[in-house]
Amino acid sequence: MSRIGLKVIEVPEKVTVTKNGDDITVKGPKGELTRYFDPRITFEQKDGEIHFSRSSEADKALHGTERANLASMIEGVTDGYVKKLTLVGVGYRAVAQGKKLTLNVGYSHPVVFEAPEGVTVKTPSATSIEIEGISKQVVGQFAAEIRDVRPPEPYKGKGIRYEDEYVRRKEGKTGK
Repeated sequence: MSRIGLKVIEVPEKVTVTKNGDDITVKGPKGELTRYFDPRITFEQKDGEIHFSRSSEADKALHGTERANLASMIEGVTDGYVKKLTLVGVGYRAVAQGKKLTLNVGYSHPVVFEAPEGVTVKTPSATSIEIEGISKQVVGQFAAEIRDVRPPEPYKGKGIRYEDEYVRRKEGKTGK
């Protein structure tokens, strides 16, 4: 039994959910998201709630996944998603100009990223980055790509990390 798949999704008044063939569209105050929805999972919308059901027991995992994806879409068009990154290291800094993010993280050249469609990048300070958007997947993927430029290392803790990430530190070599 998929416990997540059986949970009911509350749909806010400002949000509309429509199914067109195998695609599902969610419209809200922050924007619109469209995604493929597996036909083996069906949903019923009534009284501001969405109930999910599956066609067979073999689709248990898909049942919970599709429900979670739709819940993420609804949350995205109402509140949006934010990922915060922190740069730790001497001389590490980030500058956002429009859709471009420039990172100076210890390489001989600056690393430049172009923000994907629907994502905004802000740099409140030289060592922090905020990524905002309505798609949880796109925001998370872009944050992961930025982090992969210089992941935090365990000896000095230098690198790009998520704001709430804990970096387990290691002890260095012991001299004689």
